[in-house]
This record gives sequence, structure tokens and C-alpha cells, in this order.
Amino acid sequence: QVQLVESGGGLVQAGGSLRLSCAASGSTDVMGWYRQSPGNQRELVATITGDSTDYADSVKGRFTISRADAKNTVYLQMNSLKLEDTAVYYCNAWWMGYVYWGQGTQVTVSS
Repeated sequence: QVQLVESGGGLVQAGGSLRLSCAASGSTDVMGWYRQSPGNQRELVATITGDSTDYADSVKGRFTISRADAKNTVYLQMNSLKLEDTAVYYCNAWWMGYVYWGQGTQVTVSS
């Protein structure tokens, strides 16, 4: 069982930046961030496996995912935030064939 604890969400003006953190209670393989806004399905934002990263087209060039393996922590640096980035952001991790989710952190971008 892996527990994921997210932090760093909040309210920011359009064009601003936020950094999300997700601390895992144990070892993980693939880690990532997903988001869900009202009325929409949960969607992939970014994933990281070792040094390999993948991003949704909507965030490429603005968001950066990274991880500190020694701390079992993954980060999401979000720059040039847009109104449409408003959502609950969920941390996700895979380990030993199971997928785990964090509780979510709200990111609200205002005009």
C-alpha cells in the first residue's frame, strides 16, 4: 500500500505560477499528475518514469514534472497558468502492478 499526499494548490492569477508536491509513503515506479474540472473527465497532465517525461499537449512548455527519488516525491511546476488550468489536481503512482491516487489539491486560476 502506497499513500500519496499532495500539497501546493491554491488560488493564483492568470499568468502566475504554482508548484505542486506529492510525497509517497514508499517506493514507486511511474508517477504522474492528473486533473479534473467540474463536468469533465479526469485527464492526464504529466508523467515521469526515471528520466523520461510525458506531457499533455495543453501544458507542454508551461508545466514541468520532476521527482526527488530520495524523498519519494514528485513535483509539478506550473508556469503561465491559464483560466482553463483550474481543476483538482491528483497525484498518481504505480507500484507492483497497482495504481494509487492522492486525495487531490485544488488549483484555481483567476482573471
